[in-house]
Amino acid sequence: MPLGDALACWSSPTPDGMKCAMNLTTDLTEILRIEHPILLAPMDVVATGELAAAVTDAGALGLIGGGYGQADWLDTQWRAAGNTRVGVGFITWSLALNPGLLDAALDHAPPAVMLSFGDEEPFAGKIKDAGAKLICQIQTVGQARRAADNGADIIVAQGTEGGGHGQRRATLTLVPEVVDAVGDIPVVAAGGVSDGRGLAAALMLGAAGVLMGTRFYATQEAGGRPEAKAEIVAADGDATIRGKLFDLLRDVGWPETYTGRVLRNDFARQWEGRDDELIQNLEGERERYKQAAMKHDFSVAPVIAGEGTGLIQDIPDAAVLVERVVTEAADLLIGAPEKYLRL
Repeated sequence: MPLGDALACWSSPTPDGMKCAMNLTTDLTEILRIEHPILLAPMDVVATGELAAAVTDAGALGLIGGGYGQADWLDTQWRAAGNTRVGVGFITWSLALNPGLLDAALDHAPPAVMLSFGDEEPFAGKIKDAGAKLICQIQTVGQARRAADNGADIIVAQGTEGGGHGQRRATLTLVPEVVDAVGDIPVVAAGGVSDGRGLAAALMLGAAGVLMGTRFYATQEAGGRPEAKAEIVAADGDATIRGKLFDLLRDVGWPETYTGRVLRNDFARQWEGRDDELIQNLEGERERYKQAAMKHDFSVAPVIAGEGTGLIQDIPDAAVLVERVVTEAADLLIGAPEKYLRL
């Protein structure tokens, strides 16, 4: 459809409010053969097979969370996804401790494998030889250049606003700098993206799409407790903190350069800024954390979420969310010339 006709179609909905079908086509959608330039962040435990399948069925691409390498859990999630075309994502330094998980994942012929938080080089060749696209999530321009040198097909530039683990750069400046640094490789923006405004902004920064985590956490199909999802809806962006408190409790071996963003809770208020003192009291506090996690007590156990939580007001089906984000982004992009450009 010519651009003029497409704009007229979109701006003049039918009497029942329906607009003609329009896709946001980018290098990301072309490479991954998807309709919408949206990826599900492969969140540990939260990005289940059910959620990944729902995101893919909605025209985006779902990625199952490989987490810390729980083989039985991953097998369950592949079965839950059924025959739906979904990918998978791994914590790279954890995958290095159990590389057989990659072989098991590639047996499912995923369209893409995402690696985050470590050197992708030991795994890149095997992923690409299997016919999967290599997605590398990075937090610095130097990491982006390394990923490009190691054959990344897609680079996710993750800003510090995102939930879970990350580093210090903000999405707004990191994304265009990475776009400039990696040439023709499509860049995906991550960190704080929760609605169509974030998708439209990312495209204007030069990104080819977005990866969303916290926003997909607050969907019906996502793993995680209903209480945690309710906490995300209730919180604003000021309610998050970034630090090492909960990594100290869990003792899972995260490299020093990465910290985690979670919702501030009673435990965080007690220990925030007092890491050295917490280390001196780890034995008792780890038991306290363990008991809280078993009881789903989120006054102590963390809800992993990013600053985008302040833009989340509901817990829809994943398909509803994808359509909403794409429609809002398209409305903004189509309306921008009339709103901002003057002859």
